Amino acid sequence: MTLSHDVAGDGPTLVLLHSTVCDRRMWDPQLPALTAAGYRVVRCDLRGFGDSPMPDRPYNNADDVAELLDALGVERAALVGASGGGRVALEFAARMPQRTAALALLCTAVADHEPGEQLRAFGDEEDTLLEAGDVAAATELNVTAWIGPQADDATRELVRTMQRHAFEVQLAPGEEHGSVKHPVDHTVITAPALLVSGEHDFADFTDIAVRLSKEIAGSRHVHLDWAGHLPSMERPEDVNAVLVAFLREAFPAV
Repeated sequence: MTLSHDVAGDGPTLVLLHSTVCDRRMWDPQLPALTAAGYRVVRCDLRGFGDSPMPDRPYNNADDVAELLDALGVERAALVGASGGGRVALEFAARMPQRTAALALLCTAVADHEPGEQLRAFGDEEDTLLEAGDVAAATELNVTAWIGPQADDATRELVRTMQRHAFEVQLAPGEEHGSVKHPVDHTVITAPALLVSGEHDFADFTDIAVRLSKEIAGSRHVHLDWAGHLPSMERPEDVNAVLVAFLREAFPAV
């Protein structure tokens, strides 16, 4: 299955990988800035999000991204990932370094992180609500947890819509197929990497950024004192400037 996606602009290819609270619509504020900077921008919905259905067989998100690039005739791209999308980007870059030109990771997750007390409590509460069938309350829990104080009401409503849709897709009756796990060694990543964390996010994600800055050679960590977990949606213009500056250095458009 080819992931649902859209393509805009011309130039070197960027792949935008969404947070697992969202889908590819989270990147709407970045699209004009990145295409204007001279990039071909590919946005996709991971399986079970947006317009991509749940898998009908065992799957791997990084392999799905590689298959999408193959279908588009792209040999090498820069990856921009938020949260769970960053985790996918990290696996792609570690397993397929020859295809990875640069990494920009916003409040990224990693596969082997042991959650801290607050993040674990959030996960337990979400599980309890979903097991009780209260999708509306689970959705509101996610909106409250993941959006920082700088976000406006329209942004909160979009996150609410995306998260509710993801729950509805993922909880619909049907056969479940697990993801295929691969070992991921961050130290083998060769692409230039930008690691962004937010002061108003769970502390786990700052800890992850600090850890990755030590594991990925030549990487750079930027901590935003105003940001929550989704800075690209909370203050898009500020994040767009950071992304474009990094990409122009690490993966310049012709």
